[in-house]
Amino acid sequence: MPNLNVSLVRAAVTSPFKRAGRPGVTLPADRAVLPAAPIAAAPLASYRRICGSAEPDTLPLTYPHVLGFPLAVRLMTARRFPLPVVGLVHTWIEITRHRPLHPTDLLELTVYAKELTPHRRGTEVTVVTEARLAGELVWESRSGYLSRHATRATVTTGAPAPPPAPSPVAELPAVAEWRLPGDLGRRYGAASGDRNPIHLYPLTARLFGFPRAIAHGMWTVARCLAEAPRPDEVRWVRADFRAPVLLPATVTYAADPTGFQLRGADRVHLTGTTLAPPSPRPGSAAATDGRS
Repeated sequence: MPNLNVSLVRAAVTSPFKRAGRPGVTLPADRAVLPAAPIAAAPLASYRRICGSAEPDTLPLTYPHVLGFPLAVRLMTARRFPLPVVGLVHTWIEITRHRPLHPTDLLELTVYAKELTPHRRGTEVTVVTEARLAGELVWESRSGYLSRHATRATVTTGAPAPPPAPSPVAELPAVAEWRLPGDLGRRYGAASGDRNPIHLYPLTARLFGFPRAIAHGMWTVARCLAEAPRPDEVRWVRADFRAPVLLPATVTYAADPTGFQLRGADRVHLTGTTLAPPSPRPGSAAATDGRS
């Protein structure tokens, strides 16, 4: 597994020399691969505790993303990757689980950047993570990362493009209120390995424009999924990160059978949509218990 701290240092060194938005920029065809290997029990246990996961026999839906994240950072901090990693904003993620995964599975991970897409506020790159078991694709994710820079509208008008107006969100029924401690970013960082400075301390977060440390977006997704009635049956999720959660914070978890939200006092931080396997039809083979 590549050293994430080394990759973060490389990002700080190389980012000033990269310019997003240059015409003709393309993505390298590089793929980062981690051969099949056992999943370490202690980090997984720590991850379960911090995210509230209580399914010991299956991997949390988000955990392969954690395993592949160091590969993604190594890929994005490589010299040929066109966008500066410092300042990249994780905007959304889609995860598909093709079959249940277990802590004993020997997963092979592959990460690659798929496409660059123009965005109102810059350029967005899609990063794909795939997990295979004995050659079979069993899990995959697509993540959007936004590199903010001057766009064509900025060049034409001479003024920065205003931020897009957030689309209205219908409030889901409130389920619980969570009080998030100021050290949540450090605790999740220790469990996941993602020690991005914006999540650790107010001082390090201020270096990147945040008044206080912010919660990891992937923690918010994992924590919300852990509250699903049957988290192990969720086979697909789409989550959109709408606003950072400044720590400490009090947030409201809201949900219905098809989705979830994380809300603050005056804004929506996260919205998500989920799908579970369809219920078996009465009388079908899947609906029987195998007894004659």
